[in-house]
Amino acid sequence: MTVKRKKKTPDPSSYRKRTYRNRVDHGALVSFEVRIRETDLQILAGKDLRDTAGAAVFQYRSQLESYIARHPEFATVLTPLPGDPTAPPIVKSMLGAGLAAEVGPMAAVAGAIAEYVGRDLLAAGAGEVVVENGGDIFFCRNRESVVGIFAGASPLSNRVGLKIPARCMPLGICTSSGTVGHSLSLGEADAVTVLAKDTALADAVATLVGNAVQPGQSLDAALAKGAAIPGVLGVVIIRGEELGAWGEVELVPL
Repeated sequence: MTVKRKKKTPDPSSYRKRTYRNRVDHGALVSFEVRIRETDLQILAGKDLRDTAGAAVFQYRSQLESYIARHPEFATVLTPLPGDPTAPPIVKSMLGAGLAAEVGPMAAVAGAIAEYVGRDLLAAGAGEVVVENGGDIFFCRNRESVVGIFAGASPLSNRVGLKIPARCMPLGICTSSGTVGHSLSLGEADAVTVLAKDTALADAVATLVGNAVQPGQSLDAALAKGAAIPGVLGVVIIRGEELGAWGEVELVPL
């Protein structure tokens, strides 16, 4: 059922200031942030590895910037680019995600950086790690966890969470919005959250599904877009007072 709603103009300040991070329960994990130019990460880990995380961010940003210097279309194109066997692994991951979701490769950048940094931290002995990059998350805990969904001005924002069993991790959990944040979305969803083992893929598909949430249309068609992509485990869409879900998702009230 479609619920009619008045169009609201959301206040983006909570997103810009990342105040939603104040709601995170760190538990026994160490919390720290890493900021290098546009990259702004909140990281939870079994121990303080901020130097390792900073070095990883610098490494992967350098790889991306060097590739873009040689292939400037990579940074601006809104449609898929073909694979490049000579590209660094993080670029290959973004190219593959863009092809799968039929979007430009930069739609996967936040998710790709989150996962590559997170895997470096696990290799460095983090034990458990959560890397959040502007709402796109690489999630690897040893216990069942709940991830809240921030959906801007929607009355469901921070009221609905996803229960993630330990057996499903590591997992990519990525959110796109047409009303919150600086990333490009051509739809009107307050939040589209996608779950996939590949965080770059989850990020790219969140953009695809978000673009499909159009005025006056049911959420079903947009959910079907995500469901059709191999590797996607679940999709949740919030638009005002409406909520739609597909796949391996367990919603819980917050």
